Amino acid sequence: MHSLSNRFLLTHSGLRLIVSLAAVALLSLPARAEVLKVVVNDTIQPISAEYIARAIDEAQRRNDQAILIEINTPGGLVSSTRDIIEKITSSTVPVIVYVTPTGGHAGSAGIFILESADIAAMSPGTAAGAAHPVTLIGPVQVKPDDEMNRKIENDTAALIRSVASKRGRNVEAAESAVRESKSFTEQEAFAAHLIDYVASSPEDLFRQMQGKSFKRFDGQSASLDLTGQTFVAFDMTLKEHILDELMDPNVAFLLLAIGAFALYVEFNHPGAVVPGTVGVVFILVAAFALNLLPTRFAALVLILASFALFAAEAKFATHGVLTIGGITLLTLGGLLLVDSPIPEMRVHLLTALAVSIPLGLITAFLMTIALKARRNKVVTGAQGLVGEPGVAQTALTPQGKVFVHGELWDAIASSPLPIGQLVVVRRIDGLILQVEPLGATPPPGFRAPATV
Repeated sequence: MHSLSNRFLLTHSGLRLIVSLAAVALLSLPARAEVLKVVVNDTIQPISAEYIARAIDEAQRRNDQAILIEINTPGGLVSSTRDIIEKITSSTVPVIVYVTPTGGHAGSAGIFILESADIAAMSPGTAAGAAHPVTLIGPVQVKPDDEMNRKIENDTAALIRSVASKRGRNVEAAESAVRESKSFTEQEAFAAHLIDYVASSPEDLFRQMQGKSFKRFDGQSASLDLTGQTFVAFDMTLKEHILDELMDPNVAFLLLAIGAFALYVEFNHPGAVVPGTVGVVFILVAAFALNLLPTRFAALVLILASFALFAAEAKFATHGVLTIGGITLLTLGGLLLVDSPIPEMRVHLLTALAVSIPLGLITAFLMTIALKARRNKVVTGAQGLVGEPGVAQTALTPQGKVFVHGELWDAIASSPLPIGQLVVVRRIDGLILQVEPLGATPPPGFRAPATV
């Protein structure tokens, strides 16, 4: 009996040992290399550059076989483009840039990213090119002269020559996209040897790549076997999603306008707190976004001047002339707020009008109400007695008693007045009324108190 029990315990212990060793062996096996997939369907700006850089770092950490960047962009900022190129060319994991879907394009900055990739591919019906540079010097814009424009063009042309030659691609054709603003269809780009493949899908691209070598940035040749390989989607973080939305100039302008309007409401209703808090938060968020975009500070002056015209309309009552001027300035300020070479990175006319017209009308209306309220005569408290009629209850020599608003008041007249004299209150000094004779005819609705 004991022998059977001992045998069972030994068997059970052996099974546990085998399972433990198997688990350790499985854990020690390297993870199966995969393809990390990144989708860039936006302008090229600091947040998209941060997203791509983070994806490359993750692929290197995971020791993935390759990174697939599916791109569809109208272009963007040169500074962000350089950051992306630097990250791609220094990546130990091969980077594939694939222009997709059909109808998409790698415009302006996009062709630089395309040419910097280990493997460049486009899907049918796509385009790339038109990369002539436009000066974007951070938040402070300087109008470049002809000499500066030549320097910028030469610098940008040198960048695309560098990445194209390192990848073994057509340097002359790549440079023409910069100097002549040329665009290429996928077939033209393939014929000019600007890209390596035209593929209808990533799977089709991987099949075409099978067994073929490509040139890495350090000059070495490499090849990839990605047929049947699984994709791992790499998404933006919540922070990147929020900041990416803020990089839209239309959103930044909307936040700025709402913030200015909220502060305006707070100034007209001191102590409301909520409008002031909303205004400060919105303006600070808009300022953060505009700091990362090529912003014209002159446009901010136009926006501030528009609110000054709205306020002046209520004061001077120009029958809408100043309001129209304010709406015009606010619209122009929005359109000129972000100076970008591509429409996708500028405030749209529809957005500027949709914000300016309602905001202008509401602001002018609220200012009119506020000024009218301030001009209205005070009808409560002691100040409400000024201008009110009354009757002398005693002779004012010059001090006596008057009856005003159903109450007896101590009063002083500017000259002696007889009992029963109608008076009008001109000033209040503490609890003493300063009165003057009103005349023989009392105002409509006035009732003198009965005397005994």
